[in-house]
Formats: sequence, structure tokens, C-alpha cells
Amino acid sequence: MERPRLSGMEGQVTQRPAGEPGAGAGEPRRGWLAELRHRRAARALERQLASQRDKANVIHSQQDDVAVAARRLVHARDVRERLERIRPVPRDARVLEVGSGPHGLIFFFGSSRGVGVDPLAAEYRPLFAGWQGRAPTIAAAGEALPFPSSVFDVVLCDNVIDHAERPAAIVAEMARVLAPGGLLYFSVNVHHPVYGVASRLHGLWNGLGLRLEIRPFADHTVHLTEDEARRMFGPLPLRVLEEFVAREDPGPARHAGDLFKRVFFKNAAFEVIAVREPPASPS
Repeated sequence: MERPRLSGMEGQVTQRPAGEPGAGAGEPRRGWLAELRHRRAARALERQLASQRDKANVIHSQQDDVAVAARRLVHARDVRERLERIRPVPRDARVLEVGSGPHGLIFFFGSSRGVGVDPLAAEYRPLFAGWQGRAPTIAAAGEALPFPSSVFDVVLCDNVIDHAERPAAIVAEMARVLAPGGLLYFSVNVHHPVYGVASRLHGLWNGLGLRLEIRPFADHTVHLTEDEARRMFGPLPLRVLEEFVAREDPGPARHAGDLFKRVFFKNAAFEVIAVREPPASPS
């Protein structure tokens, strides 16, 4: 398949040279548990593609793609405005979205030099041609981004790493390709620790051959806690400027189920805006 043109970015954003390792590249999958994680991530991708194919049929049949695009445009503008409160983001800024999906931020962000990366990019292009045509995309895994280091002014990642094989490696790769002084917008849903235990058990029994898929756990590879999401940024050359956690208000507790949801919360939005620190000057 022909590689998509990176309009306005030729000569500035290129594939990473073979000799330059990425933070998530080249890590071998060793051991039984690692192989289970790999198979689980592959299965999550299969389910994601099937879901988006169904969604494409519904959107095209109901002719409501304009309404969907409007919602995504509002979200993209909100993210851009939050970043621009920190520093200007010119239209020709080099912008990358990791996990751009069928209708990610990059398609509505307003950058003339934007690009999206997603493992299913080639499949999404014909399914959502109207949106996908707004920005070039590359089919690649976030754990090994196909770019040199320090080439993007802005990197976006909007609630996708919990579908991936190695979420922490994706965060490290985003820090690697972000230029010094560049801005990162990151979000992921976080949950009470009980969901992480349930997620690991779900992966284990399916790995042992008991094919019993429960949708929230089959569609995701991990259910992160707030602390687990925060720790991924600890060893990286990033300075967190803003952190935001929002739990959905369950309303008044009317029965035991409501009390359970209040204590064992899920899908709380965890957002980070960070800046890439400049390299340390030699002493």
C-alpha cells in the first residue's frame, strides 16, 4: 500500500533511522505472561476494528457524520485552547497524535503539519474517508513510533493507551519524539484498583483457553489506577504543568448498586499537560 504523504512536513518529519532506537522499540516479548499480553492486545485491536466497522455503517446510513464531526471539533478546539494558554500553537506547528483512531484530535486540530499514528490507520482510511482525509496517517504501533527523536512541537494522545500492549512504552515514545519545549496533551480513563485485578484475571483465563470475553475487559488490555497512570511520567524528561482527574458524579445513592459505583469508581478522566524539558547542559 502506498505510504500517505505527510503534506507540508516533507524533509522535517521522517521515519526514524534504523540505527536510532526508540524508547519502546526493540523490546523482545519474553515469557508466557508477556506473550499473553501480546495476544490480548492483538485481540483488542480485532474488536476495535469490528466495532468501528459497525459504527461506520451506522453513521453512513443515518447521515449523522456531521454531528459526530462537530463533537470532535469541539473537543479538539478545547484541547488546543488549553495548550495555547501555556504558549502559542501556530498553524504550521508539527503536531503528532498517537492513537489517532477513526476520528481523533488530529483531524480537527487545525495544523497544516499534523500527522496521526494508529495501528489500524490503513483500515480506517476507507471507513471514514471524510474525516481521515483531513490529516495524513501512518499505520504503526505507539510503542515504536517511526520518527526521529525531538521532531514534534505538540504530541497528543487521547484516551487510547489502555488498548495497547505496553502503555508505558507509548508514553516514553511520546516524550522521545517531542522537541525540547514542546507540549504534550495526554488523557486516559483511570479506575478503582479492583478493576485492574479483574482485568488481569480476565486476561489470564482467556490466555488459558477459556474464551469468555467480558466487553470492558476484552476491549482494553489494562485498567489503570490514577497512581499507575501518574507513575508512567516519573522517569521521563517531562515537566507536568497541569493534571486533572474527574470522576463522574453518580448522583444520590438510591440502592446498594449506587453505593458500589461510588466506592468502586471507573472511567475517571485523567488528563496531563506537560512540557518536554531541554537536555541537560554539560557540566
